[in-house]
Amino acid sequence: MGRQSLPLSLYDRRPPSSAKLLWAGKNPGVSTSLSPISSPARAKWDLRGQLVRGERAGSLLIHGDAGKALDELLATTGEQSVAGAVKLCYIDPPYNTGERFAHYSDRTDRAEWLTALHDHLVTARQLLAPDGSLWLHLDDSEQHRARCVLDEVFGEDCFVATIVWQKRTTRENRKAFSSMHDYIHVYAPAGPKAWKKVRNGLPDEGAFSNPDDDPRGPWRSIPMSVQAGHATSSQFYSVVTPTGVHHAPPPGRCWAYTADRLAELDAQGRVYWPSGGNGKPRLKRFQSEVTGLAPFTIWPADEVGDTGSAKRSLLSEFPDRQAFDTPKPLGLLERIIEIATDPGDVVLDYYLGSGTTAVASQRLGRRWVGIEQSLRTIEEFALPRLGAAWDAFPGEGFAFAQI
Repeated sequence: MGRQSLPLSLYDRRPPSSAKLLWAGKNPGVSTSLSPISSPARAKWDLRGQLVRGERAGSLLIHGDAGKALDELLATTGEQSVAGAVKLCYIDPPYNTGERFAHYSDRTDRAEWLTALHDHLVTARQLLAPDGSLWLHLDDSEQHRARCVLDEVFGEDCFVATIVWQKRTTRENRKAFSSMHDYIHVYAPAGPKAWKKVRNGLPDEGAFSNPDDDPRGPWRSIPMSVQAGHATSSQFYSVVTPTGVHHAPPPGRCWAYTADRLAELDAQGRVYWPSGGNGKPRLKRFQSEVTGLAPFTIWPADEVGDTGSAKRSLLSEFPDRQAFDTPKPLGLLERIIEIATDPGDVVLDYYLGSGTTAVASQRLGRRWVGIEQSLRTIEEFALPRLGAAWDAFPGEGFAFAQI
């Protein structure tokens, strides 16, 4: 799908949120205005880092604190800059559940958690392209407060959707309810209507065929009647089939086209008359014309995978290492990336973990920037996975840098 370019003016007119969430230690000095980026270039680090694969680094793996790394990305200018160029920022931060996991602690003072979320989002928003989007993945612990922060940073009218992902298929009996889903909040600086024009739809899995050897390729037929709520008088008439049978619109419906327009479509070979020419007309929808379906906001495990399948995948790759407790499946990230980006676009994840976002990006031909604070996680999981992904799906190389 060809993507349209959105003007910067759309990025500049988002009004601030009318309500704000307050917490102890909130930094009032962090601006959420959408003023142009004017940070000077810094020489203390180089986005090219140490080349790991390829001859030239189009992607980057960073070891360091997320906040510091984001500041460096924003301040870097020239050919290595990604400021204002990130088409997708996917973040899967610690959920602040109060639990301790094998690879990290999920216990943080709420005020500290909110401050980090807010300040990082402010910087990440400035890294986004005007037609980019940010996807924040959380569970029930903090997602309601995070929505308030997102509204403040982006503006309420930049909210696109909340996706509910089925993270497990087994029942958990230790609590009052068995939690089986996470939330993914989607925001776009351009707003949902403008972003819809540049986002990609899901593949249409409907059956297409070409029984009449139409040179335009495979097609399927769809009804030519629509609900009559906003119809004009020109859409109510009797259709005469090639065999002379008369058809009125079904009750409560009208024809989608006027009689003259239907005749034009028929002359173009775009009308299918079923039942040997006796049936009601149907429009021929060619596979080459289908641009994709609008994604649902509920993503079941059988479509994109769940935590269990992601764990099993990691264990198959690293049987001698303890897997993450809540890894995200490759299918989930691939769907997000396919919706929000095109090949060659830049994907950012500043809580990279085992590297799934970058692996999915590499497989799909996207450039990526991943930030992870644990060197052990990078060395034991992310680097081996990314090296294998590049070997299987080579493209521009990637580098490793430390802050």
